[in-house]
Amino acid sequence: MPASTILGSLKSIFVGRARSLTDRDLFHKVSLVALFAWVGLGADGLSSSCYGPEETFRTLGAHPHLAVFVALASVITITAICASYSQIISLFPTGGGGYLVASKLLSPAAGVVSGSALLIDYVLTITISVASGADALFSLLPPEWLAWKLPFALTGVTGLTLLNLRGVRESVMIWVPVFFVFVGTHAFAILYALFTHGSQLGGVATATVHEVRAVSGELGLFGLFAILLKAYSMGAGTYTGIEAVSNGLPILREPRVQTGRRTMVYMGVSLAVTVAGLLIAYLLYAVVPVDGKTLNAVLFEKMTANWGGTGTVFLFVTLASEAALLLIAAQAGFLDGPRVLANMALDRWFPTRFTNLSDRFVTQNGILLMGGAGLLMMAATRGSVALLVVLYSINVFITFSLSQLGMVSHWWRERRSEPAWRRKLAVNGFGLALTSFILVSLTVVKFHEGGWATLLVTGLLVAAAFGIKRHYRGVQQQLRRLDIIVEAAEMHGVERTEVSAIHLNPQDRTAVLLVNGYNGLGLHTALHVPRMFGDTFRNFVFLQVGAVDAGNFKGAAEIEALRTHTAAEAERYAAWARRHGYGATTFTTVGHDVTGELMTLALQAAEQFPNHVFFAGQLLFARETHLTRWLHNHTAFSLQQRFFRASLPFVVLPIRVGDDLPRVASQ
Repeated sequence: MPASTILGSLKSIFVGRARSLTDRDLFHKVSLVALFAWVGLGADGLSSSCYGPEETFRTLGAHPHLAVFVALASVITITAICASYSQIISLFPTGGGGYLVASKLLSPAAGVVSGSALLIDYVLTITISVASGADALFSLLPPEWLAWKLPFALTGVTGLTLLNLRGVRESVMIWVPVFFVFVGTHAFAILYALFTHGSQLGGVATATVHEVRAVSGELGLFGLFAILLKAYSMGAGTYTGIEAVSNGLPILREPRVQTGRRTMVYMGVSLAVTVAGLLIAYLLYAVVPVDGKTLNAVLFEKMTANWGGTGTVFLFVTLASEAALLLIAAQAGFLDGPRVLANMALDRWFPTRFTNLSDRFVTQNGILLMGGAGLLMMAATRGSVALLVVLYSINVFITFSLSQLGMVSHWWRERRSEPAWRRKLAVNGFGLALTSFILVSLTVVKFHEGGWATLLVTGLLVAAAFGIKRHYRGVQQQLRRLDIIVEAAEMHGVERTEVSAIHLNPQDRTAVLLVNGYNGLGLHTALHVPRMFGDTFRNFVFLQVGAVDAGNFKGAAEIEALRTHTAAEAERYAAWARRHGYGATTFTTVGHDVTGELMTLALQAAEQFPNHVFFAGQLLFARETHLTRWLHNHTAFSLQQRFFRASLPFVVLPIRVGDDLPRVASQ
């Protein structure tokens, strides 16, 4: 059996069969309703209840009853951020992640900072979620099994990467039962704690007042505030998944705004209830940390101590659902991380290859990058949740703050045209004050504990983005010089309108040109053919594929618009050729695999025009480096090999970049 067949079979098993753009239900199949979006996007926030409240409670140390204030602050924070992002969803109905909001409402530079911070945060989301899931699972296992925790975590990241290559819906649907087992067991546990120990709430309140007086008497109000601030900041990872819905709007079912806002309500209510409920339950059951066990495991063991066999089953199911939910939480990193990366790549801040879609219509390169970075981070930290929590959450509050600042700026600019601007400004203004305060607090508290490493890596990523943008801008400026050819061709065509096109005879020598939009690069290639071969060719055939990427894969209307635009651009070349007395026609299509679709069109053209030679232009850098090879595709060179294997004559016409571009006179 050929190797290609074996690889194709393995791909079908692990990744799935290719999807088709002609499938009328395609966008229905790859989108999520609010309930399933809650699973895929909301799990990140909800799963943080497995480690956020614990980190808060552990940080309070000898003053556990101060957790009441942190619980109240957490509810207020979740409500404020959810309300703020609901307004972002309404203003950006096609996707209003932190990168787009900051770019459009503040500046491109602010957008790069916000987007880069989000990318690092999503890598950490993947890492800390899987690491916490491993902690929860190994809390159930004998201590001697702990040596296998890191290999398990690394395997978990790898498995999630493969699962997400199959598609959004597939990667979410498998977790739906587990998600609702988590919701059900934890809701039951919180209600059980309140009903069975409700009489102790008065004692908790009394103890809280006593601790406030004791701490303030010993350390002063500033000391009390410092303790609360540190505990609150260490649990700030609780809020990191809230922005996922606004980032993930493109994968939600129409109408997207309503679906997004409904998902935000599900997420906010479930997260606030779970976080506050667990903190109160810790106090009601007087939970104390135990080595090798999560605080939730200790709580549920105490709660079920007198349940007999039922308690054992409940404990196992609850902790297993926590471990599984933490794995689901990594989905936010895999769903939204590649989307942020693709949006930035569309604006040329990162390599354009990250906008490409696979045959399952997922941003495959972005998923592989996020998975690979997650593996590296897991290995570097050895899956230590305590260390990852320190690195985590600073970045997301950079994005939160920039997004809120952008919205405040927007409502202020729109105050004369937006009747409800005061209310909307107040919502985002409060969100800005809150997230900025948390950002400063997190930076101060976590900086010397390792937070500096997160800021350093984010700064390096921002610097790399600006370097990549500068490269693309330089290449674009040089290629813009070729656009003079377009103006000259149009003017020359006006002067020669009396020249009629010759009859298109399929038996004549035919130059088949691979083009990508009507531009100077394509005309430069077309003009080179008669210069090199004289009047050998009497026909010009133009092949063009409209690339379906992360920027336009948003709905059937966008795909149809791309199809129309692609045909119109190719027809402009054909009109140019006819004005110059050649027979001309076009072959066009749209698809995610440009080289594959071009090969299909080429075989069709070769069959219809047997006396053919294929031509394609290719950028050739004066100083070729690994960077230029990574930032630019080499479609012509890769096609050349495929054409040769198909016995099709193929000529690559180089376009030099980095020195003086060739002068081309119009014909």
